[in-house]
Amino acid sequence: MARNQFRPFPHGPVEWLVAPAMVVALYAALLFAPREATMGDVQRIFYFHVPNAWVAFLSFGVVFVASIQWLRTSHYRWDAIAVSAAEAGVVFTTVALLTGSIWAKPTWGTWWDWDPRLTTTLILWLIYVSYLMLRSVVENQSRRASLAAVVGIVGFIDVPIVFMSIRWWRTIHPVVITATSIELDPSMVITLVVCLVAFTILFVHLLRLRIGLELQREEVYRLRDALLDEE
Repeated sequence: MARNQFRPFPHGPVEWLVAPAMVVALYAALLFAPREATMGDVQRIFYFHVPNAWVAFLSFGVVFVASIQWLRTSHYRWDAIAVSAAEAGVVFTTVALLTGSIWAKPTWGTWWDWDPRLTTTLILWLIYVSYLMLRSVVENQSRRASLAAVVGIVGFIDVPIVFMSIRWWRTIHPVVITATSIELDPSMVITLVVCLVAFTILFVHLLRLRIGLELQREEVYRLRDALLDEE
């Protein structure tokens, strides 16, 4: 496969928005949002738990699209985007699982319950950890990218399952967003939206950085191969 040369993404406005967005999100979650009447202040972790879960879904959606594009075009940039998004997705899924467990302990009395939402989320995490492990053991670049693309595409099937799990099966997981309404105080909705936007900006920034590193790695491989060919 012919290697493609790419330049890292240029600096853009996103990187300047990350810090202010996160500061505003922290203020909204910890100070602006009212104290929940039943759960108290522990409910504030909701404003971090949900955005991390959302960004995890978004990350794996990027993996899904980029993997399809790799299989269609064999352009390296799509594989670089896919692996970068997968790494970000695993990180955000890990944080979603951890914050969910921290929230569950005082609310449910246990760190973990084999609830459909929790179980399907754990399966999603395992799928994309397997995706990254697969990439680490296959040396041939083209074969690695193709095998990983298949896993990335098939694994995405679990995303809608995770989302719908609290509607398809009996669950103790709270349902705050229904088809017709959001069961939250208006100020809580504002806070949730602010946090969703902030974590999405953070994801975009991290993805850009990670893709840049992947492209630089590819450039190193290209130069190494060129030197070997000259010897």
